[in-house]
Amino acid sequence: MAGGFSGETEIVSYKLRDSCTLVIHQGDITKWFINGENDAIVNAANELMLGGGGVDGAIHSAAGPELLRACLNVPEIQPGVRCPAGSARITEAFNLPVSHIIHTVGPIYDEEGDSASVLSSAYKSSLEVAEENHIKYVAFPAISCGVYGYPLEKAAEVALLTLKNHAGDLEEILEVSKWCCCRGKSPFPGCSGHGYNDVMIQIG
Repeated sequence: MAGGFSGETEIVSYKLRDSCTLVIHQGDITKWFINGENDAIVNAANELMLGGGGVDGAIHSAAGPELLRACLNVPEIQPGVRCPAGSARITEAFNLPVSHIIHTVGPIYDEEGDSASVLSSAYKSSLEVAEENHIKYVAFPAISCGVYGYPLEKAAEVALLTLKNHAGDLEEILEVSKWCCCRGKSPFPGCSGHGYNDVMIQIG
C-alpha cells in the first residue's frame, strides 16, 4: 500500500475481532496519507471551525490559508456554530497529502456529564461523513484529549468501542482502513508514546 508517513513505527497490533486488526503506529498526522484520492484525516476542531491550538492549529498550518477560507464557507447553523459538538463536516485538504479533512468537535470533559456519548458521536459522525464521501482511509486524532481535558485512557475506551461497533459497515461497504492517534503518551496496551509524537491506530 502506498502512502503512510516518514519515520512510521509500528508499536503493536492485535485483533479487535475476527475481521478487524488494531495496529498502532507513531507519526505526524498532518503527513499521513494513503493515495491522496480517497483518504482523509480528522481534525479535532472547535464549533466555529476557524482553527485553534493543538492538532487543530497544526492541521490548519499545514493545510494552508485555503483551509480557513473553506471553513468560512461552511454555513453557521447558529451564531458562532458551524459544527456542533458530536457532529462532523468535511472540506478539501489543500496542502495536505490526503484528499479531505473531516472536522469534528468533541466534548469539553465533564466527569459528571454526558462527555462519553458526545465523544462517541464525534467518532461515529466522522465515520458517517467518510462513508458518504466514499473515503476508504481515515486518520483520527485523540479527540478532546488536549485542552478539552478528556483523560486519554477514558477517551481511548470510548474511541475503540465506537470504532469497533461501526467499523464493520465501512469495511464491508468501502473496504475501509481506519486510523486514530493519541498525542504524546499512549493509553493503549503495549505502546509507550514519546514526546509529542502521534500514536496512530489502524483498524482494518
